[in-house]
Amino acid sequence: MTHEEPGFRCENCGLPYPEEGVPHRCPRCGGVFRRARPLTWVPPDPNAKGMWRYRAAFPLPKDVPPVTLGEGATRLLPSEDEPGLWFKLEYENPTGSHKARAASLTFTWLRARGVSAVVDDSSGNAGAAWAAYARAAGIPAHIFVPEGTHPAKQARIRAAGAQLTVVPGPRSAATEAAQQAAQTSSAVYASHAWLPIGLDAYATLAWEIVEQLGQAPGSVFVPVGHGALLVGLAEGFRALLRAGQIARLPALVGVQALACAPIWALARGGPEALLWVTEGETVAEGVRVRQPVWGRHVLDAVQASQGALAAIDEPDILAARDFLHRRGLYVEPTSALVWAAYTRLKTWAPKPAVLVLTGSPREQELWRARISRWWRRWRFRRNA
Repeated sequence: MTHEEPGFRCENCGLPYPEEGVPHRCPRCGGVFRRARPLTWVPPDPNAKGMWRYRAAFPLPKDVPPVTLGEGATRLLPSEDEPGLWFKLEYENPTGSHKARAASLTFTWLRARGVSAVVDDSSGNAGAAWAAYARAAGIPAHIFVPEGTHPAKQARIRAAGAQLTVVPGPRSAATEAAQQAAQTSSAVYASHAWLPIGLDAYATLAWEIVEQLGQAPGSVFVPVGHGALLVGLAEGFRALLRAGQIARLPALVGVQALACAPIWALARGGPEALLWVTEGETVAEGVRVRQPVWGRHVLDAVQASQGALAAIDEPDILAARDFLHRRGLYVEPTSALVWAAYTRLKTWAPKPAVLVLTGSPREQELWRARISRWWRRWRFRRNA
């Protein structure tokens, strides 16, 4: 197959990405694949829509039609309470999260490479996106999720027509099960965490933010699990800087749940601190990742942008979620991490500050949140 693409290389040993097949990591050394050449910003195509206005920047053959459901071009909403604060509403994407961007580009790329079936593991949002875009691409998908995945997210995966397997144990158990399934079948392990193509999709988020603001943001707050979103944003901003579209890099702030915060722990305490990191239970299930694929790259991007890392405990995550709900921003707990971090860091955070709201709950979770608030209010009044 002939590709009109810059290609990827292992960043450790330099092995080029193969022309055939879809390895999720380097088969020689186990490293991650990255672009062989830096990402280049391109002016948006006025005749295209959403994320695909930037198609000329993507590593795709020119004749490949996109697998698209209308992702990208999500709203950038100013805060009514905080001057200089903006919310990027990524939950407006077709499958309810930012993962739709990566799914669209990934399945366009996979279809161009002749992939006939995929497996992946997810805590929910990526699984829903992978299931929907796999169906749009005509590629059967098998999604593995940990047993703690919200039932609404499981329902979304099934509704898209994907095969769903619920795996007992933590998030890492679902990863192991998906990889084993790929090894024993003809399906490709199309990992949303590992495949480098998704970073380009997240770079478009940086380009949209600058386009909508009319300037570079001073800081951008992002939930961090595996870290692909923050790394993709960093690449997008660096491409803008190289193109002379912005004069400085915004400070990137990566936010994790305290119950599972390996990147934050590494930054604070060095490698020894990782010995104490567990895959702890957290309502922010989207960032429950003990061994993030892009962890070192997140650290590098945060340091290069003079940004910060934060870890949020469970009561503060729930309080942040409830606060945003009261303002009409119906986010899931993973998204609420960024508001909790902003309230801690807002005296430092360069303005304008942008909080990326990555995902929205389904109706069941909204009702659970409402009942939780009512219960807390009832107990408070009873004890007053």
